[in-house]
Amino acid sequence: MWIMRLFVTGASGHIGSAVVPDLLAAGHTVVGLARSEASAAALTAAGVAVRRGSLDDLDGLREAAAGSDGVIHLAFKHELTYAGEFARAAESDLRAVEAIGAALEGSGKPFVITSGTALLAMAAPGRLGFETDVLERGPRVDSENAVVAMAARGVRSSVVRLPPTVHSSLDRHGFVPTLIAMARKNGVSVYVGEGGNRWPAVHTLDAARLYRLAVESAPAGTRLHGVAEEGVAFRQVAEAIGGGLGLPVTSVSPDEAAKYLGFLGTFAQVDNPSSSAATRALLKWDPMRNGLLADLAEGHYFTSSSR
Repeated sequence: MWIMRLFVTGASGHIGSAVVPDLLAAGHTVVGLARSEASAAALTAAGVAVRRGSLDDLDGLREAAAGSDGVIHLAFKHELTYAGEFARAAESDLRAVEAIGAALEGSGKPFVITSGTALLAMAAPGRLGFETDVLERGPRVDSENAVVAMAARGVRSSVVRLPPTVHSSLDRHGFVPTLIAMARKNGVSVYVGEGGNRWPAVHTLDAARLYRLAVESAPAGTRLHGVAEEGVAFRQVAEAIGGGLGLPVTSVSPDEAAKYLGFLGTFAQVDNPSSSAATRALLKWDPMRNGLLADLAEGHYFTSSSR
């Protein structure tokens, strides 16, 4: 392994706030993309050089990528997703990915991007998803396929598919905090039907280590699964949330899901068991942190000071 100067988008976000310290501890230097003064200040305090800009600044992304030894792309317009405009967010992501990839073409430098295991559930619901599973096209799938194809253009490209639940005390705006907020609002924690559908999960710090391993050594054109637990039943998640909040837990019908879970009503019914056996073997990645239910039992998700 050699020491690299890495450009990281989303460096001050949930995943980035764990990836950056992991990279620095390994001796790498980091340039972080910041679109706000608050993000820039947080990165500076963490010992990171700041590149001001956004995912819409394609020229800036190309310039920053060309001046680096590799890129980890974590940023995504989640605010659009929460507003029901996932396709628009995915289109923006694809443009950013293509701009960065063009700057790295022919260099042999690493380029790691983020995707999600939940995409696999759309193609084969209920079946265990593997790193070798490939979808032809769709929102965010297009970014994944574009990056894998960059391997043929001289980029050591890889994709980290994250599960729906990346959990830890660093998680402020993900699906778990959103489910907790909805349970508080409704006065009840719910699951849909029997609640047997499964969500894979990973602790933020374990995911961060996988990103570092990927940028350091993942072969070109690799799809990786950042999955520590293959699948946690959604009913168990709802029960843990109800227990943490001291609220009742109940089943709702598919027709009632949106009433209680808003934009997550459909997603809460997804069955997305996912394997990471190939990823663990390839990169010697061994997740060691608490599982999702154990993390919820610690109580940090329910403290008023952090929500």
